[in-house]
Amino acid sequence: MAFSKKARNRSNTDRGRLFERLVDQACLFYRNGGVAMIEKTPEPFRVVEKYDAGFFKGRFTGHAQPDYKGTLKGGRAIAFEAKMTGTDRIKKSVVTDFQTACMNYHYHMGAYVGVVCMIKNTVAFVPWSDWLRMKELFGRQYILEKELLRYQVPTPGFVDFLRQSEGGAGDAG
Repeated sequence: MAFSKKARNRSNTDRGRLFERLVDQACLFYRNGGVAMIEKTPEPFRVVEKYDAGFFKGRFTGHAQPDYKGTLKGGRAIAFEAKMTGTDRIKKSVVTDFQTACMNYHYHMGAYVGVVCMIKNTVAFVPWSDWLRMKELFGRQYILEKELLRYQVPTPGFVDFLRQSEGGAGDAG
């Protein structure tokens, strides 16, 4: 039975929300454990019109920054994007030019930087240096699920992006 485009979009939206909640749970886990204070970066917008029941009409007022930013125990900054897809690949272009510029700046300032991503059922933290060298490493501007395995992280009820799996890539900055 084929899904309609509307059903497929709904499914992708639901999976995206679940993925974001798993990343948020990791941030809470790290904060409660004294490991890091990492927060989701709010989208830059302003309310244009308010409606009943908490609904409103809004307008974006600027470019989106990296999805999450914070500080690791010991003082090192962290910044990362969170991206997921139900397809067999994730394109480098899912990180916008503005986000790339921000991430580059954080990276060059010494922050721990990368992309937490999920392709189908594989969840990983790709170090920023490898994300930037995607063409050199994989011969193209996207990464496949089988290639993401080298960066895979555990998912014990949350995305444990600060802990690389056995054979993982290690430091992201």
